[in-house]
Amino acid sequence: MESKSAFSRRQFMELLGVSAAGFGLVSMAGCGGGDDAKKDEGADAPAGGGAADTITYSLTADPRAVDPAYFDDGESAVVSCNMYEGLYQYGKTDAKVSPCLAKDLPEISDDGLVYTIKLNEGIKFHDGTDFNAEAVKKSIERQLEPNRNSDMPYASFVFGEEEAGNGVETVEAVDDYTVKITMRAASAPFVKNLAMALASPIVAPSAIEAATDGQAITNPVGTGPYKFVDWTKGASVTLVANEDYWGEAPKTKNLVFKIIAEGNTRLTSLINGECDIISSVDPASADQIVDNGFELFSEDGMTINYMAFNTETGKCTDQEVRKAVAQAINVEEMVKSIYGEYATVANSVMPTWMAPYAKDVKQTAYDPEAAKKTLADKGITSLQCITYTTARPYNQKGGSDLANMIQGYLSAVGVELSITQYDWTTYKTKVQTDPYDICFYGWTGDNGDPDNFMNLLADTNWSMNVAHFQDDEYKALIAEGLKTPDGDARDAIYLQCEEMVAEKQPWVLISHSKNLLGYSPKVKDFYYHPTGVVFFKGVSKEA
Repeated sequence: MESKSAFSRRQFMELLGVSAAGFGLVSMAGCGGGDDAKKDEGADAPAGGGAADTITYSLTADPRAVDPAYFDDGESAVVSCNMYEGLYQYGKTDAKVSPCLAKDLPEISDDGLVYTIKLNEGIKFHDGTDFNAEAVKKSIERQLEPNRNSDMPYASFVFGEEEAGNGVETVEAVDDYTVKITMRAASAPFVKNLAMALASPIVAPSAIEAATDGQAITNPVGTGPYKFVDWTKGASVTLVANEDYWGEAPKTKNLVFKIIAEGNTRLTSLINGECDIISSVDPASADQIVDNGFELFSEDGMTINYMAFNTETGKCTDQEVRKAVAQAINVEEMVKSIYGEYATVANSVMPTWMAPYAKDVKQTAYDPEAAKKTLADKGITSLQCITYTTARPYNQKGGSDLANMIQGYLSAVGVELSITQYDWTTYKTKVQTDPYDICFYGWTGDNGDPDNFMNLLADTNWSMNVAHFQDDEYKALIAEGLKTPDGDARDAIYLQCEEMVAEKQPWVLISHSKNLLGYSPKVKDFYYHPTGVVFFKGVSKEA
């Protein structure tokens, strides 16, 4: 699917389900159409006449986990969103929130602190156990303090922190099919959070109990359209259609996720028919996909690609040093050189369609002479960089090209940059354990809310906040933004956050990417969701 070369802010807001008052919340029946669209008795097998029974999709790296509480990466989310479901869901092509396992949108108290959620009845987990209020309570409570552990990267992001005075305080099973969630403070994005593919999906109590205490579930059990079969590390993950699925039956029997790290190998696998869909297409290969008769999915993503400074230790704790390094980098030249037409220069942490984006946010301007003087005055002659080699949705080239270009820019101002590179799986650990002055990272938005982007720099989990940026004024703005209803006042708060990021320079903003995937013309109804996942329930392939 090819996008237009440029979209207006309003067009993008409409695409993602955003109204002038913020992200849309719409009421509709449950997953797959809810009660009215539940699987008919005696329905055909998932793979109908004339349809192939297997779709193969390439991942650039192994999933980190198949337990929603234990991952923060796109590979895990793409796989897991087809096995698990949440109380709420996004639209097929947008981020409008609607009921899923919940029967309706929640009833919210006037003070915004109590969410009463009615659940759909008669739903079973993959192992035949009942989905009910106790299951929801158990799935959420394991990620609340003091139960959560440091290996749950999204727990604080979705459910909040007691120390910060926000998030979920208690979860109560009022009756078998009613859940009451009480918050410490009002939270404008909370319902959107409950539709995320990370942390929010409901996991069967039986799977939680079977897992070793404090460890991720390795035999996943959800309510989704596909069931777990096998995970061969470094090779593939296999799912099979859930024949007892409570919603509309999936159209394809088997899903195979192949792990193929190298871009040219992914391309060859598509052309040779070994994969039906390949992710994170190198921009340089885009024309080759089309020329060989395959489809190119190309739409502006909900992403940010950035370079982060370690603001806690090392040589970039000084804001003036960070500014000078930023001055040494010609971001516009770099983006054009590496990504061509498949990315735009980032002037904002958030994508251009999201409020409160403003083109007059002043990012640090390219000024190598000023950079050279400041860095010399500060005695900075060398810096240490770590980066990743694996393609990401926000950076299909991987971090090597960025690191090499920035090495050149810094050399021109008298600074030697040492670069250490890792594959993505290793990098996710190294960025939390190893010393560095700068590193490369990025983000694909989970729900289209400004908090989902700006809160990264307030998080105390270093797997999320790789800049280790901890600023009381910034955190106060984030807290205010969370409790402020969608609208102009909330937009103004996040605009202040944008301006503070530009001023204090924990990041150098690089680009907003297009989502680039290649797929066989035999694949029907494929869509790469703006939140960086693929819902395969309605996707089929001609034999």
